[in-house]
Amino acid sequence: MSLSSSAARPTAGSTARRSHSGLLQAWLPKLVLAPSAAISLFFVYGFMLWTFVLSLTNSRMLPSYEFVGFAQYARLMANDRWWVASTNLVVFGGLFVAICLALGLVLAILLDQRIRQEGALRTIYLYPMALSFIVTGVVWKWLLNPGLGIQAMVRSWGFENFRFDWLVDPDMAVYTLVIAAVWQASGFVMALFLAGRRGIDDSILKAAQLDGASLPRIYWRVVIPCLRPVVFSAVMILSHIAIKSFDLVVALTGGGPGYASDLPATFMYAHAFTRAQIGLGSASAMLMLGGVLAILIPYLYSELRSRRHG
Repeated sequence: MSLSSSAARPTAGSTARRSHSGLLQAWLPKLVLAPSAAISLFFVYGFMLWTFVLSLTNSRMLPSYEFVGFAQYARLMANDRWWVASTNLVVFGGLFVAICLALGLVLAILLDQRIRQEGALRTIYLYPMALSFIVTGVVWKWLLNPGLGIQAMVRSWGFENFRFDWLVDPDMAVYTLVIAAVWQASGFVMALFLAGRRGIDDSILKAAQLDGASLPRIYWRVVIPCLRPVVFSAVMILSHIAIKSFDLVVALTGGGPGYASDLPATFMYAHAFTRAQIGLGSASAMLMLGGVLAILIPYLYSELRSRRHG
C-alpha cells in the first residue's frame, strides 16, 4: 500500500518539469512575436514620432533639431499649393467615395439576380483591384492622352470637334484621378456589398415578397438598410485610400498641369524630398496622419462596440 501511494504521488522533479513546460508554452508565442513587434514599434511608430519632432524644427535638406514650435504648420497654412492639394483631396475623395459606393451597389444588385456566369463577371469586376495604382495610372494616362487615347480615336472616326483633354486641362485634371480610381476600386466595393447581401437571411426577403413588395422596394426598404455596416466599412476604406493616394497621381498626372492635380501626399513628397524642406513636409505628413486617424478611430470604436454588444 505504501509503495503504490508513493508511486502515485508526484515527485518534486516532475512538478518542476511541468511548471517549466507550462511557462515555456505561455511565453513561446510572445518570444516568437517579440522581434516583429519590436521592428513595428521602431520602424512605424518610432518614425511617426520622429516625423512629428521634425515638423517642430527648422529642418531643410537634412534633419536639424533647432526647434521652432509650430512655425512649420503656420507656413503650411499660408502655402497656396497646400490649399490646392487640400481642395483637390476634398473633390477627389468625395467623388471617389460617392461614385464607388453607388456603382458598387448597382453592380452588387445586378449580380445578386443569380445571372449566368456570375463568377466570371465577379472576377472581371474585381480584377482591377489586383493591379497596382501605378499600372492603373499608366494605362489611364494612355487612354486620356489627347493625342493617343480616347480623343484621338473618336476624332479618327470623323468627329473632328470632339474634345476630351481633361488630362492637360488644369481645371479638369483632378477628375481624371477620380475616373481611374473609381475604375480600380468599384469592383472591390461591389464584392463587399455582395458579401453583405448574401449574409442577409432570405426568409426576410421572401416575407416581404409575400406582403406584395416589389423588388426595388425590397432593396430600398430591406436590403440597403441591412447593409449599413458594410457601407460604413466601405466609406472608411475608400477614404483611407483617398487620403494616402500618391502613386496614382504620380503615374497619371504627376500633380500637373503645374500643381493643379496635387494631393497632400504628393505635396509632402515634393517638399520633403525634392525641395529640401523636410520640416514643412513633415508638418504636412502629420496633418495627413491626423486625417487618417479621424477616419480610423470611429471605425475601430464602432468595431469594438459591436463586438462588445455582440
